[in-house]
Amino acid sequence: MRPVLSTLVRIAAVGVGSLAFAVGANAAGDKTAYENAKASAKSTYEAASKQCDAMNGNAKDICAAEAKAARVKTEENAEAAYKGTPKARAHAIDEIAEANYKVAKERCDDRTGNDKDVCLKVAKAEMTKAKADAKANRKTVEAHQDASKDKREAEYKVAAEKCDAMTGDAKSACVKDAKARYGM
Repeated sequence: MRPVLSTLVRIAAVGVGSLAFAVGANAAGDKTAYENAKASAKSTYEAASKQCDAMNGNAKDICAAEAKAARVKTEENAEAAYKGTPKARAHAIDEIAEANYKVAKERCDDRTGNDKDVCLKVAKAEMTKAKADAKANRKTVEAHQDASKDKREAEYKVAAEKCDAMTGDAKSACVKDAKARYGM
């Protein structure tokens, strides 16, 4: 690996690593963490882009694609953590897969003939696989969430029915407890 590119990779890894720690330490919906992660991604991208300016040819293109991919990864992971939904996570994986594909395409540019064709097909297959996995995971998570909600509602109905045998304050307390327990 070229010395400048090696430094770029280290900068990107530190930026992504610190983002992962910051995002992981904060709950979904933490706007401050989200904005900090975006600012960190921007500054890391700008530093990496400056290092790419010293390069020439396809090495410069690869460097720029890697810098952009690192920024996309950081921003998309931060947004997914901020929104905290399966849909947001799937979108982040799609965007990251696209960014990785662009980097892989740039790497393939150094090749020729059938070797280049195979390289491009492998890159496209990796992107397609990542997107398909994200879609499947999203549907699985949503199905689990729906099932969990249905179970809670059924358990609440059983608890509420048991409360019907009571009267007065005992019944009120029982219903209140059931609502709190099952999130109704």
